[in-house]
Amino acid sequence: MATNVTYFFTPLVLLLIPEDCHDEFFVKFNFFDVPCLKIAISKGLGYAIILGAVVVKVPQIMKMLKAKSGAGVSIASLFFEMTAITFTMAYSVHKNFPFSSWGETFFMCIQDIIITILTFIYGGSTLKALLFAPIYIGINYALCTPAITPFALIVKLQEFNLVVLLLSRFIQIWANFSNGHTGQLSVISQSLIAFGSLARVFTTIQETGDMLMTSQFILACSLNCMILGQIFWYWNVAPEKAKKE
Repeated sequence: MATNVTYFFTPLVLLLIPEDCHDEFFVKFNFFDVPCLKIAISKGLGYAIILGAVVVKVPQIMKMLKAKSGAGVSIASLFFEMTAITFTMAYSVHKNFPFSSWGETFFMCIQDIIITILTFIYGGSTLKALLFAPIYIGINYALCTPAITPFALIVKLQEFNLVVLLLSRFIQIWANFSNGHTGQLSVISQSLIAFGSLARVFTTIQETGDMLMTSQFILACSLNCMILGQIFWYWNVAPEKAKKE
């Protein structure tokens, strides 16, 4: 009976661990094999991050729709964030990294497009809202296609990613500080982003061993935690109240 159960779940298990680890766990019943445990934890975290990324910015989007406002959302910060995400996705595609190590960037791109469009619309820039999505998607496609963009250029862009990421988060941090509030920034979305970037440090080391990506996620985790801290610091400060003060 146990053999049948193992056979039935084998295709699902092999999404998380290689075949030798499957045998180690379910044939030899050695559940404390350290290398296989690391792989299983890393894969599990990776897919959990991707699953969370599917909805990570939905609270942010819903908050903006409800308020019909993009207050507190920095367009410059969004652009830099999308640039960093795009470079990471292109770099991962070119290096054939497993989807579990970078898949959240795809879903975050989609949600960032929606947030940017809403920010443009609520800011009165309808034309920008209409043009933004096709231009951004076209750039993404070009960078992720080896036949169009050479790998040497992608490596250079990924190296520059640390600067882009630093700028994206610093602009938002400075905007929050200057405004004296965090506007429509969502504590749920930011918490998921902060904890996701922390988990991604481990999965990147385990699954890719790539120091460029590892450094990026360490920096992202630190800066995301700073923004999350600002949300709690300005918790009871509304935009109108901050403006009066």
